[in-house]
Amino acid sequence: MPLNRITLYVRDVEESARFYAKHFGFEVFREDGDRIVELAHPDGGANLMLHPAAKSQKMGQVLMKLVFDVEDVAAFCAARAKEGLSFGSLHKGEDYVFANAKDPDKNSISVSSRAFRKR
Repeated sequence: MPLNRITLYVRDVEESARFYAKHFGFEVFREDGDRIVELAHPDGGANLMLHPAAKSQKMGQVLMKLVFDVEDVAAFCAARAKEGLSFGSLHKGEDYVFANAKDPDKNSISVSSRAFRKR
């Protein structure tokens, strides 16, 4: 059974929708009367469902990380920096590179070239 949707609890649904659309190319889908905003990428992969967080939910706990496949991590991070998204240092794994950042609600995100490594 494939994983097709990931729900993110966020403080500001509109801000998060803009963030993922701007920096990662997601398309934003809304349905009248639905408080969840769904984001889909034109190239496929799992959809992100943005759900308003309850006031009691603590934001930014690192219990998961969203990892986006990017062939040239350094170039992607440099382009995002020009748009206001700063990634941390580039880290080298075995035959791949990755970098970490946070979304507007302090959820952990990463870009990684691991999917493109030669095996």
